[in-house]
Amino acid sequence: MEEISVRTKGDGDTIDITSEVEKAVQRGGVRDGAAVVSISGSTASITTIEFEPGAVADLKAALDRIAPAGGHYAHNHGGDSNGHAHARAAIVGPSVTIPVSGGRLVLGTWQQIVLVDFDNRARSRTVQVQILG
Repeated sequence: MEEISVRTKGDGDTIDITSEVEKAVQRGGVRDGAAVVSISGSTASITTIEFEPGAVADLKAALDRIAPAGGHYAHNHGGDSNGHAHARAAIVGPSVTIPVSGGRLVLGTWQQIVLVDFDNRARSRTVQVQILG
């Protein structure tokens, strides 16, 4: 397993990690199999999207409607203020599994692997990449 360290700004910061995952696949030496990409932590997610400003803004807007930052969250009782981040991360999910064929990730032309940090502060995040073959 490999780890990718990422520094985020929080508040929905979306970071393209596709090239780092591709490098992990190449180092893993697997020709045909899968790459499991996962984030440690309960306020961030891994997903795929067309990594362009409009699609990223649309994802943020959709999650703002579903789990608004100013909403009422039981988690926030007792001093926390990131209940929305936990809800958003649970909705999007902590991991994706991407097929590997011929030693390369099988992704659509406009599909990238992204880390989305929903927490309300900057963080250092660790992404795990497990190559299965």
